[in-house]
Amino acid sequence: MNFSGFQKLTLLDFPGHVACTLFSHGCNFRCPYCHNAMLVTEEKSGDVFSDEEILSYLKKRKGILDGVCFTGGEPLIQKELPDFIRKVKELGFLVKLDTNGSFPERLKELVNEGLIDYVAMDIKNSLARYGETIDIKNFSTENVEQSIDFLIGSSIDFEFRTTIVAEYHTIQDIEDIAKRIKGAKKYFLQNFVDSGNLIGENLHAVSRETLDEMRKTAQKHLQNVEVRGI
Repeated sequence: MNFSGFQKLTLLDFPGHVACTLFSHGCNFRCPYCHNAMLVTEEKSGDVFSDEEILSYLKKRKGILDGVCFTGGEPLIQKELPDFIRKVKELGFLVKLDTNGSFPERLKELVNEGLIDYVAMDIKNSLARYGETIDIKNFSTENVEQSIDFLIGSSIDFEFRTTIVAEYHTIQDIEDIAKRIKGAKKYFLQNFVDSGNLIGENLHAVSRETLDEMRKTAQKHLQNVEVRGI
């Protein structure tokens, strides 16, 4: 694997569990507001942690940590991911996967093998604005939509989430997203925060009033919509 970040304790990343978070390197999207830009734009970013180092840490934390979160970047880029997750599961840990949904077949394989306990999938924007939002011209949303439909139709615990950026998201966009993911049990809106390590420039959060209006609009179509991070 190619891990460029390792957060050894988190109470936030895996809902309801004490966990650690592994940041895989590389992503096939180029979202201007990405707060982990170095994981996306640089060949190598920060410290690189070996499989052995991580597994050794996990063995020592059995009974203390409940789970392991795989995030990025986009973890499903890494072809070695299934084998590494199998080792993590053999140690008795729960596994959460963060993904942009662009590799539906890899996602299905992991879920169907029982290697994943929770999936958090980013919905970048309404389908009509996807390419603009991820900075890929003429982007086909077919794979993203396959992942959406797979998760909604599966029995796995999952959430959809959208990071809201004033320059990219309108209330109408959020309503369009909510209509597309109808049937999802959990949808989170996260206001943009400038980490100081972005791909783009001059980006802004929306007001709390706008964020609340977005939540109310999405709730017309979804069972549970929450605002996270404020």
